[in-house]
Amino acid sequence: MEFSRDVLKINSNKETERISSFIRETILKDQRKKGAVIGLSGGIDSAVSAALCVRALGLENVLGVILPEKESRDISEKYAFLFAEQLGIRIEKVDITTTLEQFGVYEKRHQVVKRNFPDFDASTWKFKIVLPGSLLEKDRLNVFSLVVQLPDGSEQRKRLNSQDFFEIVAASNIKQRTRMVCLYYFAERKNYAEVGTTNRTEAHQGFFVKYGDGGVDLEPLAHLYKSQIYALAEYLNIPEEIRQRTPSPDTYTAEVSDTEFFFGVPFDILDYFLWANKNNIPGAKICEVLSLSEQQYRRIKRDIDQKSRITRHFLQTPPQIRC
Repeated sequence: MEFSRDVLKINSNKETERISSFIRETILKDQRKKGAVIGLSGGIDSAVSAALCVRALGLENVLGVILPEKESRDISEKYAFLFAEQLGIRIEKVDITTTLEQFGVYEKRHQVVKRNFPDFDASTWKFKIVLPGSLLEKDRLNVFSLVVQLPDGSEQRKRLNSQDFFEIVAASNIKQRTRMVCLYYFAERKNYAEVGTTNRTEAHQGFFVKYGDGGVDLEPLAHLYKSQIYALAEYLNIPEEIRQRTPSPDTYTAEVSDTEFFFGVPFDILDYFLWANKNNIPGAKICEVLSLSEQQYRRIKRDIDQKSRITRHFLQTPPQIRC
């Protein structure tokens, strides 16, 4: 099989029609629902998914739901409203801050930060968790570090032990799971389907929360790599502000990109590497096309294989004893 930078090129017109047909067939015929609910994050994936739902079902049958909380970027809500208004769809907004406070999300995370940085002040300091640098630059283990940003702009970093990491992630994932509950409320109230926004790059590497943003009725983008989402976004006239925005989980008080937080490799390399790995392209050819050294190739392959293996169960139904 040939491998080049052309393998991920798509015919955006045909792909739009193909996905629109899938949405229409799945929601109206298979699931017997009347429309679609989609959570709008202000990011490119939810914008593309919403635009495709409008093409498939008509704007009167699509509801956009915006679910901010006190740690969300203001720009996320701004872009979500901007695009919903451009599409002409109905909008619901629910601030989930109070719900998250009742779950103790913020306090649970702050306790972990304070254990690592005793002077931490949640009112003036910001924090995030990150992996230790790009796989293109050096070898590393997937061990997260906690980074705090002080009021003067300086940063401090400390490697997280496994218990602290699990505590932060467990609390953070309540955000996505709360949003899922809210979205299903609106979906079931109107007999609509909840439409997902996970792309193929994220699905392959397990970059979603099980029963959170992964808890949906259909995933219209899960066959498209992130690079292909950008191509489709341009065709669908997604606002440039959204297309130019750096992808981010928007989960922590300090800004962190998807690459810094999870992938460790930019999408213009990762997507092609994932495609080549899936299609059994020899390592030497991957290095040639993507301008990688043998060491970089080995690091990236080990990382993506490990993430795929560890998170494979995210995509599976719960195991059952077969009769």
